[in-house]
Amino acid sequence: MRLAAVRQIQIFNAGREPERLAMKYRAMRASTFAFLRGSCHLFYDRLPSGGVFKTAPAVWVCGDLHLENFGSYKGDNRQVYFDVNDFDESALAPASWDLVRFLTSLQVGLEGMALPEARVQAMCQAVVDAYASSLATGKAYWVERDTAQGMVRELLDGLRARTRVGFLGSRTLVKHGRRWLLADGRKALPVDPAQRAAVENFMREFAESQPQPAFFRVLDVARRVAGTGSLGVDRFAILVEGKGSPDGNDLLDMKQALPSSLLPHLKLAQPRWDSEAHRVVALQHRQQAVSMAFLQPVLFTEAPYVLRALQPSEDRVRFTGAGRTPGEIEAVVVTMAQMLAWAQLRSAGRDGSAAADELIDFGQRRKWKASLLGASHDCAAQVRQDATAFNAAFDAGEFGA
Repeated sequence: MRLAAVRQIQIFNAGREPERLAMKYRAMRASTFAFLRGSCHLFYDRLPSGGVFKTAPAVWVCGDLHLENFGSYKGDNRQVYFDVNDFDESALAPASWDLVRFLTSLQVGLEGMALPEARVQAMCQAVVDAYASSLATGKAYWVERDTAQGMVRELLDGLRARTRVGFLGSRTLVKHGRRWLLADGRKALPVDPAQRAAVENFMREFAESQPQPAFFRVLDVARRVAGTGSLGVDRFAILVEGKGSPDGNDLLDMKQALPSSLLPHLKLAQPRWDSEAHRVVALQHRQQAVSMAFLQPVLFTEAPYVLRALQPSEDRVRFTGAGRTPGEIEAVVVTMAQMLAWAQLRSAGRDGSAAADELIDFGQRRKWKASLLGASHDCAAQVRQDATAFNAAFDAGEFGA
């Protein structure tokens, strides 16, 4: 028997850091889309278990695919890309799982734009068609500034004006020639002495294994605030020496890796990873054309963490901007659907995932499309119902400290 949504959310988040968990609950209260982002585990508990959700080919999925888990980032080749950029929930699952979550996010994420229901459903149809046709080609592509169009190109062009020093300045302050992290309560929070010492000791040992140890000398540490679903999970922003102080400094992100919330619902056998961090990093490498700078699994305080360059959480397409037209939005979500297909093709045939030929065949079939679209409509209705229950419980104080 399924637990009520409110109780299930409380159980899932038990043990998370109280200060950032309170931020998560406040964020989830803001909108139905934010609730969806913060309750990935609940979404899969409600997902139908038959039909295309059982018979679709096995692929490596993002697991938490929604409108804001696409964004720009600097790759390890220092070029800027636009792609799926969160793989905490990644696992081997039916190909339909990522697609239905994305379609659900589209339906609840555009509620504030007051679009006619028929227009939203037409976008969903366009997403399914673009995904299927991209699979059917059997070829994985990628998006960078020179190949981007529309709102994605607008986002990437806007980043041309951002300098590394400017980004550093937005997250730090300089006193007497030395840079410090800005613990402003919005993007970062102070650490206690024990946390600071633990991170500094870890980074000191980590640096010894790197070609340029001085690059990783720690200048400051803070608790990072980013995302919605993972708020409350142990996570640090780390300011390091980089290529020299103050303006050669660099920022790293170190986040605890927890088991995928898809696992309780999966029948497919999963590989035996060395750790949850190895799973996240390996599957990010497989699905992205180019992965983020410094991306690697590490062991911190005897627990698995993912270390990578700190990426600005603001670098996402904003659907609610002034003057956004339905046509512009549809073009973006179609691009995202293509990226999903490319990620699945790119990682095909690895550790139990379907071969590219099987994905091509799936993309060429038609019968699954209508059932998946109908299921996404039902999933969106369920998310709205669960969000209403959560909002009432939150307002009644059931998610207080």
